[in-house]
Amino acid sequence: MTRKWPELLTGFAVIIVAILFLIYALGRADAVNTGGYPLRAQFSSIGSLTTGADVKIGGVIVGHVASTSLDPTTYAALVRLDVDNDIKIPADSSATIASDGLLGGSYVAISPGGSDKMMAPNQAFAVTQSAINIEDLLGKFIFSMGGSSGSSKPASGGSDGAAAAGAPAPLK
Repeated sequence: MTRKWPELLTGFAVIIVAILFLIYALGRADAVNTGGYPLRAQFSSIGSLTTGADVKIGGVIVGHVASTSLDPTTYAALVRLDVDNDIKIPADSSATIASDGLLGGSYVAISPGGSDKMMAPNQAFAVTQSAINIEDLLGKFIFSMGGSSGSSKPASGGSDGAAAAGAPAPLK
């Protein structure tokens, strides 16, 4: 019976540490929501952009993606951004979905405009650029290289052994 007490106390200690960790993690999850003022952006494609992703100006984090949704009438991706209250963004700024490299995550990059008028809360960006799909670009590059190989095949009529290799004979 005396051996059960240390085991019980160890079990309770593990449970208490797990509860404290859970409380800490839930508290830090709310830290992503900076509270700032909301801005909206509409994109044709957001790629791998997720809620909580960074919003950057010149590489400096100035906010986070608050939510993403789909417009049921236009099928455009709607993104709500929360920007820090002390950062004012010119009204003619643009928003772009960028990537932190080939394996990095996506974020929203804001390119400030030159207007003296600043964006108001819930205002939408007039100019946006959607995410670039790296896989599609690589596929287009590879297939475009295959079509223009620059080999020295005769145009037609020559006896180059193509029929012997199983290729169809040219039409005449």
